[in-house]
Amino acid sequence: MTTSGVVPQARFSAQARLRALQSDIMELILERELEAGDPLPTENELSVALGVGRNTLRESLKVLQALGVIEIRHGFGMFVAPSNFEALADGLTFRGRLSLRHQGFEALQLVDVRQALESGLIGSSMDVMTSEQLASIEETVKQMEELAGAGENFVAADAEFHRRLFEPLNNELLINLMGVFWKVYRKIHVEIGSANEDLVATAAMHRNIYSAVATGDKSAAAELLNRHFDGIRRRISEAVAA
Repeated sequence: MTTSGVVPQARFSAQARLRALQSDIMELILERELEAGDPLPTENELSVALGVGRNTLRESLKVLQALGVIEIRHGFGMFVAPSNFEALADGLTFRGRLSLRHQGFEALQLVDVRQALESGLIGSSMDVMTSEQLASIEETVKQMEELAGAGENFVAADAEFHRRLFEPLNNELLINLMGVFWKVYRKIHVEIGSANEDLVATAAMHRNIYSAVATGDKSAAAELLNRHFDGIRRRISEAVAA
């Protein structure tokens, strides 16, 4: 970057070329119908197929590895990476925590997305939920109530409650995304502290959500989930304003 704060055109062009190369590598994976765990062509083969030098290729491969697209196993080669949301979780965690130093906008936006997912999908999950799955949800509620009564935090039980709420949908992407949101929220939870959190009231809120689900009241379940996330949003806002 120059003293005027402007990125030189040559550098910008180089970054654009690298992004284009990364897209070309992903297109090659798709065109060859490679799946998770399948080996990629060697660096030499990729260099020839894509018409680029090995140093430039390696830069793009490192980025794709960081993004979780490919997996580089030293001594074995390169492979299409299995589903891995760690990079997404790490990036969102950093952005969420960083935003707490300012107005907390990104942390609040993460809550908005999760709220929309859960309140929007709870009815569909209730449609296919079995009695056994319902019983497993109540187990997590009891754990939260016991921990709250002892004055102990129950973030892990809380996360499991929400996971079990949507397990009936058998949607691996949704469960992975919820896992990402929980990883982010746990970090944010540590940042904002729990001094202002009423554990007993929070456990009671989860009991009410469970009761609405158990009685088949979809609108009440969605509304209670919305209120729950409103509480999380409020705690973040209070922490940022403090």
